[in-house]
Amino acid sequence: MPIRWSAIKVSEAMDQVDALLDEAEPILEKAQAVATEAQSIPNLPQYMHGRLAGVKYGLKHTILGRREDVRAVRRAIPKGALEAERKQQRLGL
Repeated sequence: MPIRWSAIKVSEAMDQVDALLDEAEPILEKAQAVATEAQSIPNLPQYMHGRLAGVKYGLKHTILGRREDVRAVRRAIPKGALEAERKQQRLGL
């Protein structure tokens, strides 16, 4: 039974998300570097050091987590659906 939604459109949307993540990654890496620098502020209390470590962890896993989310969407597209839809497009169906 063919799917009623467009696997191609979903795949293209994930391509766009990947491209945006590529753009965002350097900014998040820079933010992580700033948080790392902040951890070296003289006389910084341990509780603040821990909070900054949490910021760094969150920034690192923001991109990694979103990339995994995109992979999960791609894996959820039924096998053969992209190829079948492309074939239909080529045949003008």
